[in-house]
Amino acid sequence: MRPIAATILACALTIVSAVSTPAPVSAQAPAQPNRKPDLGDAVEGVYQGDVISDARGSSQSDVTITVKRVGKNLVEVSSDYPRIPTVTIPLSQAMSSIVAARGNAVFLIDRAKDSKRLDLTIDDASLVVRRP
Repeated sequence: MRPIAATILACALTIVSAVSTPAPVSAQAPAQPNRKPDLGDAVEGVYQGDVISDARGSSQSDVTITVKRVGKNLVEVSSDYPRIPTVTIPLSQAMSSIVAARGNAVFLIDRAKDSKRLDLTIDDASLVVRRP
């Protein structure tokens, strides 16, 4: 009986150690954010388009704008066109549009007309850009 008891005990210890050993970090599922999506999530992405008017320069085609959520209803807007500085814009919803809540920048996405189009004015340069 002793060899059987030893075998059972060894099996039990193996099962307990396997169950209590945590999985490697790479095998664990990534943590999900515990927050509701906000306006920053809705507009985050890469947009392509043109500078349609610029008080300090000429129009420019094929400009890439990157909108990145950096906080609740807060985005950072950057561009591959050196004339457009990187700015942080607080967002608000007005009817079906997402707009800049305050500040000097104009940020407008009219979701009722075209949710992929962004009208943007930063530092006296106006752009019309679209998400693919």
